[in-house]
Amino acid sequence: MKIVSLVGSPRGAKGNTARLLKVVLSGAENEGAQTETIFLPGNTVLPCKACDTCHKKRKCAQKDEFESIKHRILRADGLVLASPNYIFSVSAQMKAFMDRCCGVIHCMAFEGRYGASVVTSGGGDEETVVQYINHFMMTTGIRPVGLVWATMGAIVGDTFLDRINRQAMALGKRLVRSWKEKVIFPEVEDQISAFKERMRSLMIYRKKEWPYEYEYWKKHRGLT
Repeated sequence: MKIVSLVGSPRGAKGNTARLLKVVLSGAENEGAQTETIFLPGNTVLPCKACDTCHKKRKCAQKDEFESIKHRILRADGLVLASPNYIFSVSAQMKAFMDRCCGVIHCMAFEGRYGASVVTSGGGDEETVVQYINHFMMTTGIRPVGLVWATMGAIVGDTFLDRINRQAMALGKRLVRSWKEKVIFPEVEDQISAFKERMRSLMIYRKKEWPYEYEYWKKHRGLT
C-alpha cells in the first residue's frame, strides 16, 4: 500500500502535528505500507480563485504544486491529512488544499482510497476538526477509517503520552488493514452514496457549464 500524507502546519516537520503523524505512519509502515509526506507551507498550494477552470478543463489554471500533489494522491492507495487546530478548524494551509479540490469533489475522483485524519492543538476541541477532515475525505470518495488527536497536555517533553501513541499506531495499522481487506463501513458508505447522488444531479444540471466533469461522469459513472 502506498500512503500519501499532507501536513498543513506552518511549523512543518518540527511541529506537533507532523510528530503525531509520524507515529501514525510508523504503524502503517509496520503493516508493510510505503509512505510519502508532503508539507504545505502556504506558498505551494494557493487559495482557490473560483474561476471554474477545473470544472471545464480538468486542470487548475494556477501555476503551483496542487496538480502535482493531486496526481501523487491519485497514484496512491491511501491519504492521511494532518492539521493543527486553528480557531476550531483546519489551518489556512490545509483549507487552501481542500478548497482547490473542488473539481476532485465534483468527480469524487479519489474514490477507492482509504484515509485517516490527524489533528493537534494547544487547547482542545480537536474532535470537530478531525470529523470535518473525515467528512471532506468522503466528499472526494475516500473511505476514512478513523482519526487521532492530541492537545499539548498530552505531550511530555518531546513525546506524546503512551495512550496517544497507541491510538496513533493503531490508526496507521487500521488504515493498511482496511485497504488490504477492502473493509466497508456502512455509515461511511451511506454518506458517500448520498453525496454521489448529489453530485450526479449537479452534473446533469451544469453539464453545459462544466463540460469536463460532465464527460467524466459519463465515462466513469455511466451518466447519460
